Amino acid sequence: AFALLLDTARQLSAADRFVRAGRWSQGERFGVSTRVSGKRLGILGLGRIGTQIAERAQGFRMEVAYHNRHEIAGSPYLYMNSLDKLAQWCDFLVIAAAGGEATRHLVNAQVLQSLGKNGFIVNIARGSVIDEQALLEALTNGTIAGAGLDVFENEPHPLPGLLALDNIVLAPHVASGTRETREAMAQLVLDNLQ
Repeated sequence: AFALLLDTARQLSAADRFVRAGRWSQGERFGVSTRVSGKRLGILGLGRIGTQIAERAQGFRMEVAYHNRHEIAGSPYLYMNSLDKLAQWCDFLVIAAAGGEATRHLVNAQVLQSLGKNGFIVNIARGSVIDEQALLEALTNGTIAGAGLDVFENEPHPLPGLLALDNIVLAPHVASGTRETREAMAQLVLDNLQ
């Protein structure tokens, strides 16, 4: 989640493509990006994973707020009673909510409009939580600044229009794809069996 957040804000993947295409060596200027430190981070789904994302945000001196179905007693983070309010408040909206019919297209055109032209969205949860067509339109017409997706509505086939955009970072569902995480997942299975 944080790798996608940093990449979307600082446009590292787009900068890499820019250099590899020879555009920098031909004298073109890449432009400016957005810093992460000191910004507002909104988290949709402050469960175990959402909480770890919030903890990492502290290293960047980010303000953190969240939206869940219910406020979490004792949470140090600001609770927003609607996703729309959270989107209006934050600079970065990270989705860590469960998938399923209850959250299908919860992030729709209205939420993206509320996030605004300087806002970024990152999804490491389930592809179904975002209305991908609405996201494509928001990225294309400048309703939001950028996105980072590790999951898609129709994996492994993101909407073709997303592939043509430079203001989105696309990853092949690898959020848990580290040796350490996979070993911990395997150990959890063994512990549960025992």
